[in-house]
Order: sequence, then structure tokens, then C-alpha cells
Amino acid sequence: MPDCGKHLATREAMNAGYVTAIAALAGAALGGLTSFANSWATLHAQMKAQRLASSKSRRRKLYKQFIDEASRTYVDALVHDNLDISRLVGIYALISRMRVLSSQKVIESAVSIARLITDTYFLPNKTLPELQAIIHDDAGIDPLRDFSDVCRQELESDLLA
Repeated sequence: MPDCGKHLATREAMNAGYVTAIAALAGAALGGLTSFANSWATLHAQMKAQRLASSKSRRRKLYKQFIDEASRTYVDALVHDNLDISRLVGIYALISRMRVLSSQKVIESAVSIARLITDTYFLPNKTLPELQAIIHDDAGIDPLRDFSDVCRQELESDLLA
């Protein structure tokens, strides 16, 4: 019987060792899992911020291209009565790119400008005095103001984030 007591004490010591080892392994696994989850969440947030910055940059470039092209074409429409189809194709190509990247408000505003430009080609050409009057009329010379405002609101609000 004395051997049984010794054997039982050794067995309890071994069980305590196993419990300690298992607890240590579980703690290490939990710590590793926590570290992994934290790293993943940080990386996910960084990637989202990069995607948003990239999207904003692409939209800014697109809006700038549209403003440049629409401005040139609008001025051409004011002083010429022959419709330049290639310019309109360029404007509608930019609008199509906006349909992929932009909010509905931006697209609607861009389409409105394209219609204004097309309609302007069918109006009588403006004389120099008429152009001067348009320049002095704040609303007449800047048909892109609403478009610019809608674009700025979209970029500031991060609606597409």
C-alpha cells in the first residue's frame, strides 16, 4: 500500500503538470489569436482608407477632365453653330466613366450639362456684346457651378466609402 500512495502522489503531480502546460498553451493560443485579430483589423482599416483615397483621387481626376472638356465645348457651342460630335462623344465618355465611380447626383448634373451644351449648339451664335453680357451675368457664364458643388459635396462626405 505504501507504493500506491507514492504512485498516487506522482500521478497527481503529473496531472497538475499537464494542466499547467495545457493552460500555458491555451494562453499562448489565445494571445496569438488576439494578436492576429488585431493585426487583421488594422490591416483591413488601412486597406479601406487606401481604397477610399484611391477612389477620391480617380474621381477628382475624372471631374477635372469633365470640367475642362465641358467648358471648352460649351464655349465652342456659344460661338459656333456646327455641332462638334467628337467633343460630345468625349463628354459622354466621361459621363459613362462617372456612372461607374460616382453618385447619382453627380451623374445627373453631368448629363444636364451635356444637354445644355447640345442645346446651345442649336441656338444662334453669340455676338461679342452678348458674350460680354453673359460674362457679367453670374449664372450665364458658369453652367458648371452646380456640377462642381455636387462633386465637392460627394468628395467631402465620402458617400462612396
